[in-house]
Amino acid sequence: MEAGGGIEMPVSSVIWFTGLSGAGKSTIGAAVRDHLAGYVPVEYLDGDVVRELSPTGFTRAERDAHVRRVGYLASRLEHHGITSVCALISPYEDSRAWVRGICTRFIEVHVSTPLSECERRDVKGLYAKARAGTISQFTGIDDPYEAPRAPELSIDTTRVSLCEAVTMVTDVWAVRVTRGLFRFAPPQSPEYSPARSAFPV
Repeated sequence: MEAGGGIEMPVSSVIWFTGLSGAGKSTIGAAVRDHLAGYVPVEYLDGDVVRELSPTGFTRAERDAHVRRVGYLASRLEHHGITSVCALISPYEDSRAWVRGICTRFIEVHVSTPLSECERRDVKGLYAKARAGTISQFTGIDDPYEAPRAPELSIDTTRVSLCEAVTMVTDVWAVRVTRGLFRFAPPQSPEYSPARSAFPV
């Protein structure tokens, strides 16, 4: 595939967003998917949506199985020339490492929004329920989140707008996947305005 100036584009990759509930993974992931769609074949895999297809629990073993299931699907899409944008809490380092190991071009994006901000955004009140003990095994409260030690990119959404976050991801994608031979034009649609952050609720 070629883009601008006859540069041949690599066929596919996996962009994996990980972070706490409410960090902004799905918001950034969907926006990155929309932006990439003008350049490469791309699919978006949201962990919550995939979980609904085959409901699983929240023990460590069940979380690991869910992450590996989505990761395997992403790797197969990548194998067939489709870039996969994935957004999952994926709290454990070993399951994320397993997914990295089965993918060819893997970009891990840690959405590192602080816990306090994630709680502030929580319109469903899940964090409050977890702190009250009415729900259990909730990541960041009574179940650990193992932050990536060496992600390709870390984004704190309290410090950047959605437009800036999308640009950060696509810039890393350009360097990692196209060896710096391709650059995206910055997103121009109104919802990506640098003056507006779509994260706070």
